[in-house]
Amino acid sequence: MTALSRRRFLIISAACAAATPLAASDARWHGTALGATASLRLVGLTDAEAAPIMAAMETEIARLENIFSLYRPQSQLSRLNRDGVLTAPAPELLKVLSLSSALHQASGGAFDPSIQPVWTALAAGTRPDDLVEVQQAIGWEKVIYDASAIRLPVPGKSALTLNGIAQGAITDRIADLLRAHGLRDVLVNMGEVAALGARGDGAPWKVGLAAPDQTVLKRIELNDRAVATSSTLATQISQGVGHIITLDGPSSRDRTVSVSAPKAAIADGLSTALCAASAGRAKEILEFFPDARIELNV
Repeated sequence: MTALSRRRFLIISAACAAATPLAASDARWHGTALGATASLRLVGLTDAEAAPIMAAMETEIARLENIFSLYRPQSQLSRLNRDGVLTAPAPELLKVLSLSSALHQASGGAFDPSIQPVWTALAAGTRPDDLVEVQQAIGWEKVIYDASAIRLPVPGKSALTLNGIAQGAITDRIADLLRAHGLRDVLVNMGEVAALGARGDGAPWKVGLAAPDQTVLKRIELNDRAVATSSTLATQISQGVGHIITLDGPSSRDRTVSVSAPKAAIADGLSTALCAASAGRAKEILEFFPDARIELNV
């Protein structure tokens, strides 16, 4: 599965139920989210009306980064990887680990968040043939977690990455937050897209599914549904070696998969799992998630 954070650009467009398609008052926010340039656009709200929503969103993104980020030294995930154990993990983290277990089972082990040490070794220049010692520290079935603690199998050597699923989970949380503020028609795009309701004109949200070079390969309509896209070679550890890694090593196949599902976390995890697994297992994997469907597989 992916072990490197993909570039993210956040655009959230939200329209109040009473807003017209050509509302003159648009409140806008620009900043950073998950280490990438981010922006927020609330259609039909004044700056004063939007201010508490934007403040709540900023606070929530920061809180979630302090759970899932691999690059914040004091995030829960970073502390777990450093110490080998994390007590009193956040409910959001446990929820993602539970979904990761389901994806691991569905994919026959291809989706494995414990693969992080392999990515780290490859990024440091270790040859794939010299990974035997590193591989002894991985294996999702060896990770123990419950509400009291998360424990890694080999402290100091084992580590998790949730970059193949956490972006979707964060997308879902931001969409839920905006909905809690009374915004019924919302499009959240953090690389993973969650579409609630419809556009201001009542039509479904339109989303382009793009290749790593940003070429739009297909356009779909979304209504109360999410979509995520993963590409094996979107980020390359070395020439022709993709960032999606399994126990068999890094992927060298050029493959792009988009999956839609009721939740962005499920779509995100499935798009990663389908890129990691053999193409022939797609139908079998989706049987575990009957509400999901493949939108693009090239």
